[in-house]
Amino acid sequence: MFKTAIRNPIFIFFLSGFLISIPLFIFPINLFDGEIIIQNGLSESKIEAPLSLSYFIGLGYNKEEMQEINNFYLLPKGYFLAFCIVLGFPALLAYRVYLANKKKDKAI
Repeated sequence: MFKTAIRNPIFIFFLSGFLISIPLFIFPINLFDGEIIIQNGLSESKIEAPLSLSYFIGLGYNKEEMQEINNFYLLPKGYFLAFCIVLGFPALLAYRVYLANKKKDKAI
């Protein structure tokens, strides 16, 4: 059963996407370009810094560290990198499986 599932490109896409996303959303891996907005009294300052996807689901930081931070978000470059890693790489793997299946079926 697993051998037939591993030949299915859609299964490979979802499995690899899931396996790649787990560490990115659980561990604080600061890999994606973003901005942090810090509130100092009445003044607000923006700092460009690498962010982790785990910050967006509430993991990887302490509440004490976030007292002066008003907001944080990814920049377009960070969104693009997240898209490439979370969806692009699994799509390439699935396409590779599709081509291998097509070649194998053609040879038979």
